[in-house]
Amino acid sequence: MQITLNNRPEIIDKKEITISELINLKSFTFKLLVTKINGNLIKKADRETAVIKDGDKVDIIHLISGG
Repeated sequence: MQITLNNRPEIIDKKEITISELINLKSFTFKLLVTKINGNLIKKADRETAVIKDGDKVDIIHLISGG
């Protein structure tokens, strides 16, 4: 399937994938992540069940704090 991940086209070798699976596949290791599918915020508790399908726009953004 083809998706847009963080404004870049990506081809994933599956028909559908969850946000959690995509985070692992792409090796995102940051603790504070904001996740969206087609502009809809996906809560951390829902990442295991939130399914990404062909053509979806996905944003996985890490938050950085500092002082």
